[in-house]
Amino acid sequence: MNKQEFLDSLKEKLSGLPQDEIDERISFYSEMIDDRMEDGVSEEEAVEGIGSVDAIVEQTMSEIPLTKLVKEKVKPNRSLKAWEIVLLVLGSPVWVPLLIAAIAVLFSIYIVFWSIVISVYAVNISFAASVVASVPLAVHQFIRGSAPGGLFMIGAGIMMAGLSILMFFACVGITKSMVVATKKIALWVKSLFVKKEAKVENENA
Repeated sequence: MNKQEFLDSLKEKLSGLPQDEIDERISFYSEMIDDRMEDGVSEEEAVEGIGSVDAIVEQTMSEIPLTKLVKEKVKPNRSLKAWEIVLLVLGSPVWVPLLIAAIAVLFSIYIVFWSIVISVYAVNISFAASVVASVPLAVHQFIRGSAPGGLFMIGAGIMMAGLSILMFFACVGITKSMVVATKKIALWVKSLFVKKEAKVENENA
């Protein structure tokens, strides 16, 4: 793939994003290819060294805030006519609650996801607290002359320590998974939005 083919493919797959973002990315990668070629690398090698177009598009979409895409979507391409403004105002009792409900649902799903993570951490903290509590309880049992009770508390503390360590690794794994899932969900929402934007643009062309 040569430089022009790469830039054309990138521009096509970035369609639907704000135009300033598209222009910035095209200019950035065009200069990057030119810099590599000035260092003695062939055009094809320079393009190949940048990476795949799909990877660049995914990275670009992950870096653009969803609020910017929404702002670009709601910004009218022309001045609204009087009758259009009237329709928007009259229809606001319908579309405003629906919009608020959609945002509330997305936010609640996000909260539920991270509530699971917080709950797992809370369980791990309780295990660690049990380990700490088992020490004075074991000492108390030995002082009272109850060796079996003291040994039981020591054994329980060791078991809780093991569970706490295992739970810690589980917490780390779940946190990483939730971060990745959150990013993928955000990227998915953006991709749907961008595809919708691109479809509208193609219909208007």
